[in-house]
Amino acid sequence: MPGPSPIPAHPDVSVESDETVWNGRFPLQRITFRNRRFDGAMSGLRTWELWRRGQAAALLPYDPVADAVVLIEQFRLPALAAGLEPVMVEVPAGLCDPGEDPQTTVRRESEEEMGTAPRRLRRIGDFLLSPGGMDERVHVYVGEITIPPHDADGIAGIAGLEAEHEDIRARVWPAEKAIAAALSGAFPNVITALALFWLASQREHLRREWSGV
Repeated sequence: MPGPSPIPAHPDVSVESDETVWNGRFPLQRITFRNRRFDGAMSGLRTWELWRRGQAAALLPYDPVADAVVLIEQFRLPALAAGLEPVMVEVPAGLCDPGEDPQTTVRRESEEEMGTAPRRLRRIGDFLLSPGGMDERVHVYVGEITIPPHDADGIAGIAGLEAEHEDIRARVWPAEKAIAAALSGAFPNVITALALFWLASQREHLRREWSGV
């Protein structure tokens, strides 16, 4: 299996050694380096472990007419390891295939995880999930959808790839209720909270632009 790509060259960074200590699906590197300090001098020798997860994309599915979003729920082992409830409320998201445009990724992931794709997209921003330890960069979008049929609890169905043993439940939330939950700290998934914070600030403008409300 090919190793991870090298650290990009930078005039203020000197990489002294680069060892791949695990080369599974997501490689783990041990890197020793020096970086330029704010006083202009180079730092002492530093050693960091770097988890290489690469590019990802996430979508906040929003229906501007119904003023509602679709959020998904699925089991996350790392959440359990962190002492949190392991079934997390999230937005559809996934890793980009090599060379894949992030917009292609969010369309594919939304089809797989909630059974529908957005009619149009707007970029929210690009964010590093954990800059102290991994390189995963998430491209976040809001997408225009029509909310799917759902029951009185908002549940719109179960989806996910059977080959990957995914068990994903989609649920419709009134936008105001989802935003209030995010602002109260109910969603520890950072991309979900961030996307809903963005919607809180842009919701009225987005509704006028996308639906004329």
